[in-house]
Amino acid sequence: MSRGRLAIHGHFYQPSRIDPWTGLVPAEPSAAPFHDWNARVDAECYRPNAERGNLVEMSWDLGPTLGGWLSREDPTTLAHFAAAAAGGNAMAQAFHHTILPLASAADRRTEVRWGLREFEIRFGLRARGLWLPETAVDMVTLRLLADEGIDYTILAPWQAADMGVDTRRPYRVDLGSGRSITVVFFDSGLSAAASFEPEATSDADRFARERVAPRLIGTTMADGRPPFALIATDGELYGHHQQFRDLFVQRLLVPDPASPDRGFDVVALTDVIDDPSDVNHPTVGIAERTSWSCHHGIARWWAECPDAIDGRWKGPLRAALERLAGGIDLATETTFARLPGGPDPWAARDAWVDVIVGATDADTFVSERLTSPAATDADRSCFIAFMEAQRWRLAMFASDGWFWDDPVRTETRQVLRAAARAARLVDEIAGTNLERRLVADLALLTSPSTGEDGAAIYRIALADVGQPAFLDPAAA
Repeated sequence: MSRGRLAIHGHFYQPSRIDPWTGLVPAEPSAAPFHDWNARVDAECYRPNAERGNLVEMSWDLGPTLGGWLSREDPTTLAHFAAAAAGGNAMAQAFHHTILPLASAADRRTEVRWGLREFEIRFGLRARGLWLPETAVDMVTLRLLADEGIDYTILAPWQAADMGVDTRRPYRVDLGSGRSITVVFFDSGLSAAASFEPEATSDADRFARERVAPRLIGTTMADGRPPFALIATDGELYGHHQQFRDLFVQRLLVPDPASPDRGFDVVALTDVIDDPSDVNHPTVGIAERTSWSCHHGIARWWAECPDAIDGRWKGPLRAALERLAGGIDLATETTFARLPGGPDPWAARDAWVDVIVGATDADTFVSERLTSPAATDADRSCFIAFMEAQRWRLAMFASDGWFWDDPVRTETRQVLRAAARAARLVDEIAGTNLERRLVADLALLTSPSTGEDGAAIYRIALADVGQPAFLDPAAA
């Protein structure tokens, strides 16, 4: 083997937009002429890339919540994803796009297990790789991936402990106790050019000649092996973020046979990882609690950092939702201990993804776990309600709620609706006052642009989907 190798990865993901009460995506006028932004991005990106065969040639991951939307609204495009996954190019993704290093041990496990199980149900095979949301990483998370059977993941080069890491080959991270995981660092220059330089991607042949070839031709690794480069970007780049870039990536992946030889080959990422002549990947350390989209670690999702002009609202929002999560978890454990047979709520939660994805129905799921003859219909309804509360409690930590610079944005309002749904389910069945505490905690944060506090934004978020505002009985 003497030729350089190029692989391309697309991270396909959209924030969840469904109404937690109806399961439907409300109309979004800003996406006109489409009903909502999922439909618009699908038309501009997912469908054309699927139809052009790009998914077969590139590496990719598909967000589980997006996969659920495609299964309902565009099953033909999802079928293209499934057919491409059969070739081994696809990676799974943690289910709710949660920043895993900020999550509890139990939440990390559930998010990873849900992502792997959704992949298995959707595509009919077990994933070998898993995309970490925002590539946010720490050693605890990598050990969890290895425990769940994951072979590899993708990181940014600045997430290596050695800031001068050579990205032209895969590496092995030693996890202790005889375990390890393969990490591939993407080429930051090529990935940034593809993402943020429209002129660079206006011509795939020129991009290959002027950007890729200089990295891969006429050079070798220290051990004499040919170099490798990985371009990793948001999948939405190819057609949505930049118009016609589905055509660009199609040409980059499969050049015209009549065009001059480019001097390098486009390969599958897994072929590089599995290369039998390079089985002993060198060991590398990682920079803990880092990500690809925040150069201040993972502060973007819990604290103030320069990525937001005024991020003082982010810490109070996370604290409010973590306090709510603790209340929901306590109520869940207390209630399940009283159910006949004392079923394990956390094992049940880890498996509830089968209901969400549609592999089974809620009644069948509960009947298989609440088997005591003493169980009543009320017990079964209680079981289901708490599993749904846990579903939305997990969803409220989607990274999108903290990504931007203002909590009045729709992404933050979405996580607030998830929190409301979870709190109301538990309050109704357990007689708790979780929503009252949530609203009080939300009042501690303020929108930098409007001056509204979090309690007011919470009311707006509920009004968006026709849900009543919280009325405190104690204040009546």
